[in-house]
Amino acid sequence: MASVSTALQSVSEGRLKVDGTDPIYNDWRDDLVRDGFAVIKGAIPEDRALGYADKMLALAESFGLGYKRDDPSTVHPDKLPVINEKGMLLNYGAPHEDFVWDVRSEDGVVKAFEKVYNTEDLIVSFDAINYGFSNRTCMPANKPWPHQDQDPAKPGFRCLQGLVNLLPNGPNDGGLIVCKGGHLLSEQFHKDMINEERIPAWTPEWYGYTEAGMKWLEKAGLEWVKVEAAPGDLIVWDSRTPHYNVPASEKQDRLAIYTCFMPVADATQEDLIRKKDAFEKRLGTTHWPNARHVGSNVAKRNGSEDLVSRDRPLNEPKLSERAFKLTGIPYIKAN
Repeated sequence: MASVSTALQSVSEGRLKVDGTDPIYNDWRDDLVRDGFAVIKGAIPEDRALGYADKMLALAESFGLGYKRDDPSTVHPDKLPVINEKGMLLNYGAPHEDFVWDVRSEDGVVKAFEKVYNTEDLIVSFDAINYGFSNRTCMPANKPWPHQDQDPAKPGFRCLQGLVNLLPNGPNDGGLIVCKGGHLLSEQFHKDMINEERIPAWTPEWYGYTEAGMKWLEKAGLEWVKVEAAPGDLIVWDSRTPHYNVPASEKQDRLAIYTCFMPVADATQEDLIRKKDAFEKRLGTTHWPNARHVGSNVAKRNGSEDLVSRDRPLNEPKLSERAFKLTGIPYIKAN
């Protein structure tokens, strides 16, 4: 296993900068640098992606509340585990289900982030999974929530977010929408809007765009694009790129696994120790792999603890050596 000091050296040489100094790569990285997002086609073979989708639907059915994938009328909060209005399943040990870890460990997924950071010494987030059900008649409204996942006081390319798409995802099937090129104007935007009252946020690493902010983006000539993807495609985006997700307007469900990696060199030993604790307790994190914010496996339904309780995944992950390194645990220095 490479040492942390080796990782520090490799990360400083050749990682994507997204500041106008990157070379031409003649691959999807050029899209990322120019547009703030990219689609890596076939990061996972389609048959495996559809298999992961099957397991994801089976997880929703496993709670025994009445949801059945072949009955749209069961897409109802009372028949599902607690899934927020954005489609995210955050609790119940779900971020550590075996199929979620299998997706994170897929070679085509990991190597995409290795290309960006120029190192194999990476850690991965324990992020949510997303159920974008098409029949949302009884579900809470998914209203637009344009935001960037980066503290405006810390500019520059700091984080590459990602998700693996598991079902066919066209223009009307719900999913990620991005403000193309917004990452390149991020610093100017925040200089111009510095005196605007901000939307309250639970972390500085989240910035919500107000109506005035949206008008600024429009005046700058930026276009909002619904990203389309096939099963097994990996979508990545610069955390400075304004984005949110939209609900499906037709009959196709949208299923996605969030995948975000960062170099070990960007995490402190305290981060890695906290991440180890989250892994051992099967807790989720935000998309930031350094686990500055750790979640809970206790879901709240209508303001009270859900009667359905799980503090471990339904199916525990069986990690390969490569996958175990992504937990960050092997990089913790002995006292």
